[in-house]
Amino acid sequence: MTAEQQRLTEANARKAPWRKWGPYLSERQWGTVREDYSANGQAWEYITHDMARSYAYRWGEEGLGGICDDQQRLCLALGLWNGHDPILKERLFGLAAPEGNHGEDVKEVYYYLENVPTHSYMQMLYKYPHHAFPYSWLVQENAHRSRHEPEFELLDTAIFHENRYFDVCIEYAKASPEDLLLQITVHNRGPEEAEVHVLPQLWFRNTWAWETDSYRPELIEEAGAIAVRHRELPHLCLYADHAPALLFCDNDTNPHRLPHLAPPTQTQFYKDGIQDCIVHGAPTVNPTQVGTKAAAHYTLTVAAGSCQAVRVRLAPAGQATPFADFDEVLNLRRQETDQYYAHQQRGLPDPDTRSVQRQAFAGMLWSKQYYNYDVAQWLQGDPALPKPPPERQHGRNSAWPHLNNGDIISMPDKWEYPWYAAWDLAFHCVPLAQLDPWFAKSQLRLLCQDWYMHPNGQLPAYEWNFSDVNPPVHAWATWRVYKMCQKQSNDTGDLDFLSTVFHRLLLNFTWWVNRKDRHGHNIFEGGFLGLDNIGVFDRSAPLPDGTYLEQADATSWMAMYALNMMRIALELAKTNPVYQDLASKFFEHFLYIAGAMTNMDADELDLWDLEDEFYYDALHTPQNGRQFLKTRSLVGLIPLFAVEVLTDEELQGMPTFVARMNWFLENRPQLASQVSRWREPGRGDTHLLSLLRGHRVKRLLARALDENEFLSEYGIRSLSRYHQAHPFYLAYDGKKMKVQYEPGEAETALFGGNSNWRGPIWFPLNFLLIESLQRFHHYYGDDFKVEYPTHSGQYSTLLEIADALSSRLTKLFLRNDEGIRPALGQEKRWQTDPHFRNYVLFHEYFHGDTGQGLGASHQTGWTGLIAKLLQPRNP
Repeated sequence: MTAEQQRLTEANARKAPWRKWGPYLSERQWGTVREDYSANGQAWEYITHDMARSYAYRWGEEGLGGICDDQQRLCLALGLWNGHDPILKERLFGLAAPEGNHGEDVKEVYYYLENVPTHSYMQMLYKYPHHAFPYSWLVQENAHRSRHEPEFELLDTAIFHENRYFDVCIEYAKASPEDLLLQITVHNRGPEEAEVHVLPQLWFRNTWAWETDSYRPELIEEAGAIAVRHRELPHLCLYADHAPALLFCDNDTNPHRLPHLAPPTQTQFYKDGIQDCIVHGAPTVNPTQVGTKAAAHYTLTVAAGSCQAVRVRLAPAGQATPFADFDEVLNLRRQETDQYYAHQQRGLPDPDTRSVQRQAFAGMLWSKQYYNYDVAQWLQGDPALPKPPPERQHGRNSAWPHLNNGDIISMPDKWEYPWYAAWDLAFHCVPLAQLDPWFAKSQLRLLCQDWYMHPNGQLPAYEWNFSDVNPPVHAWATWRVYKMCQKQSNDTGDLDFLSTVFHRLLLNFTWWVNRKDRHGHNIFEGGFLGLDNIGVFDRSAPLPDGTYLEQADATSWMAMYALNMMRIALELAKTNPVYQDLASKFFEHFLYIAGAMTNMDADELDLWDLEDEFYYDALHTPQNGRQFLKTRSLVGLIPLFAVEVLTDEELQGMPTFVARMNWFLENRPQLASQVSRWREPGRGDTHLLSLLRGHRVKRLLARALDENEFLSEYGIRSLSRYHQAHPFYLAYDGKKMKVQYEPGEAETALFGGNSNWRGPIWFPLNFLLIESLQRFHHYYGDDFKVEYPTHSGQYSTLLEIADALSSRLTKLFLRNDEGIRPALGQEKRWQTDPHFRNYVLFHEYFHGDTGQGLGASHQTGWTGLIAKLLQPRNP
């Protein structure tokens, strides 16, 4: 057992709180729904980047390369100043959604390089220019560009010309659960010496300004250190090596800059006091050296090609020589991290593959965040502040007053998406389970708790609209994580976890059936379903009276959901026979859904188009009746995901389930024979439950594996390339709408225009397709082959195709024969510069033809699935 595994064991047994401190500080709190108290819900405009340095946040904090405790009482992060910027670099800069030609976008260069599950060692790299950061240029140039042009990025400004920048390496190490070391190493990559101000900053989240007479903690100078006085924390001190100047102010809103947002306060030294002191030389820090925000101020002159380090330590008070063992502890944690990953990656011989996977894991772990949001309090306002506008009582999230979050949650991207999303989180848990099964399981349980799940059973989608509908993949992730953990521990599995989530998902499944099956035909209308602009119109928007949309993906997701729940019930039935009845319920529900999709009841409900041999959504209007929306998109491939294989051995000891199943198959023969191959044993006495018979599997795969349609060199596209030359048009509601193949960034403004499902490659659905092909192969075996690629004349088994698709996805990040990582695009510096080329960014989605990474640049959320795909598959 490695040292990190031992720490995890201690943390899981609650013997030592190794997870208490971690990278739980957001990278953007401004522009979030939580901080928006406007009448019209314009969150991006209510608190902007320019206001952030002076505004004390209500619900959370942000910082550069920062950490905090698991309730975000105390935060530690980095401040930098190059002597030229108009502001202190305390937070990552980026464009708000209305400012970008493709929505919100961070305009910085930084990388997550190392992390372990207990966060006992972490490393992040930030690249800080010598010259003034081009804030205004980035805003103005992106404002001038259209949606048909690429985004204007930081590297486009030539700010890194001649390597005139600092590589700022941020490292954390824990000597013990409450003893944290921070080393900041500044490398001057430029041709001349350069000066930089380095400010490790310590502050309390503001918990006192919202109520009258509330408790106010304190930071105070004590024997050259910053002492922490908080009734819920131990007596800690921030020790700073080489006795720098200590600066103090308060984490309170500056009423002179933001008079309309500042609650009453007695302080004269506001949140931006340290920044104004450093940048402008203003007398804005407290001379008595007390406050709720403090910094140690270092001024470094770094020679060309050289580096200097700053060391601070947040540790229990009373340390006589806090830096005596600093280097020893830091080096030991580095070595232990190497040992931990040597064990985790023992099946990966290739150094580049190991590096990519390790950075993916680092990104997953760095992307944890303390998320705080009490909707009822947010709607009502705080006692010490004026009441919010009355419009909010019927506005955003007003139907979710029960929701009260205050937890560590895996974020999609801590700058672009610093809020959880239900279906993203389900995918996050798969790679997280490779490293920290306890945390992965806790995340899946969390969203099912009463203070998250709506009383009606709906899971919260995301803070912009908790009532939106995401694909129901929670049961899939629960089963997947359960099986991964079972294999890792070589035991019977965590049945308490499985049963807990299963019981809560019974409520969610019922919500789906009651709310999304309009006519009781088992054809579902999901709405948004996470695929943003994949449809002809906004699928979450209300439709005119008498008009409704039958969605192939919503119905397929529900078929998959039913099979997932059946599988979990059968597992629980091994130790408790009561669950056999529930397994039967989901078995039958799946068959009814499958029957509806294949038009068993002759009510013209079939979503399979016989002419195109593809699944489409169907639009019903009073004027035109029912018509297919013939866009060849991932929507039509999602029916492949609803597949499960059971063996005779698994059904032994399940007499109630088998008896009910046999009755159903005998008494509903038409339904059973057309949608199930149950009575046709496959390889090794296996039985198949699927929406598709072999013919339809082959017809769908013929399109999916066609390089002129879905198959890209780097995975499966979200929209067929067929629509590049053959756009789909729809005359609807007095408008003529178009869907065309757009392999890069979105050319429409749907959902803010910052993501695109009309051509690019997305990891989550590619991952589900790969798993589905593996399950189909488990039934069909090696005798079932399809042409791959289509029109190639070469035939492969479904397992071989699954492996090939996985390989195409991993090619995005691995260096090819020319030394190029396709995901990093055409920018030469990314590919060849020795200070860039070894670092990987995990984007939100990827260009459908070139593989270039697009959208959020640090979405090691579901793109972190690459870590699982890189892991050798057990035969």
